[in-house]
Amino acid sequence: MTNKIAIIQTPPVLLDRDASMQRAIASIEEVAKQGAELAVFPEAFLPGYPTWVWRLRPGNDMGLSNEIHKKLRHNAVDIDKGDLAPLMEAADKHNMTVVMDMSEIDGCFSGSTLYNTVVVIGPGGQLLNRHRKLLATNPERMIWGAGDASGLQVVDTPVGRIGCLLCWENYMPLARYALYAQNIDILVAPTWDCGEGWQASLRHIAREGGCWVVSLATALRARDIPKDFPERDSLFGDEDWICDGEAVVLEPFGGPVAGPLHRKQEILYAEIDADKAASARRSLDVTGHYARPDIFSLSVNRAAMPPVVFNN
Repeated sequence: MTNKIAIIQTPPVLLDRDASMQRAIASIEEVAKQGAELAVFPEAFLPGYPTWVWRLRPGNDMGLSNEIHKKLRHNAVDIDKGDLAPLMEAADKHNMTVVMDMSEIDGCFSGSTLYNTVVVIGPGGQLLNRHRKLLATNPERMIWGAGDASGLQVVDTPVGRIGCLLCWENYMPLARYALYAQNIDILVAPTWDCGEGWQASLRHIAREGGCWVVSLATALRARDIPKDFPERDSLFGDEDWICDGEAVVLEPFGGPVAGPLHRKQEILYAEIDADKAASARRSLDVTGHYARPDIFSLSVNRAAMPPVVFNN
């Protein structure tokens, strides 16, 4: 049986959680009308990926970094305080499974540490899983703390068993293996990466894991940056495209069945059949008959941990 999925690479309202949330809800309503059962959003959609961190200089731009980070912190998502309630209600209303990524503020420990967090919300509006990015990439460590493996889980949904890895987490072989070992059907990879190198990696993962792979970044142009963004013109100038998007869906042990959607602020639709994942692993199951547990083993510490902070 096939299921229709929607990959939404239209931009949020940068540094505005509530406005970005409303855009997400509007997109869910739109794809529901098209018969989609799964909606996937890009990395850090709430309230937008911190693309500025790749443009600021350590030390010299510390004051501007602090100003922008303050706005990000005030617009981050506190899951424990119910900030995701509108999204969960939309998922329930439209019988939709939703994969959403965000800057999450930790309200339980430090009260200020941010994480790059992806959640899977079920069609009944329930939170099925929360995964915090294990390690932020390069200057992202100025923004996000390090997560743990408590959310390194694959969960059942009506469209198949879904697991998520964020951006360059997909380059961590053991993280991928930890998901493959849970009978995964669909690996969702929200990202900020684009280009042939990233697409090649996704093709490899679809073959290695024998699973569907769904990936996208925000298709963002300089004109999408709000006018009140601090030092907007000096940071972004007259650029056209900041991120190309490149939403794509790859079939198990195969190539793209939809996309890549290059430099288009649109929604990519695809039909997938979760049963294809198990069928694809008939000849290559890297955690089953093509494994050597007598030689190799993997231990995953799934305990929830207090914040590991780099420099928040």
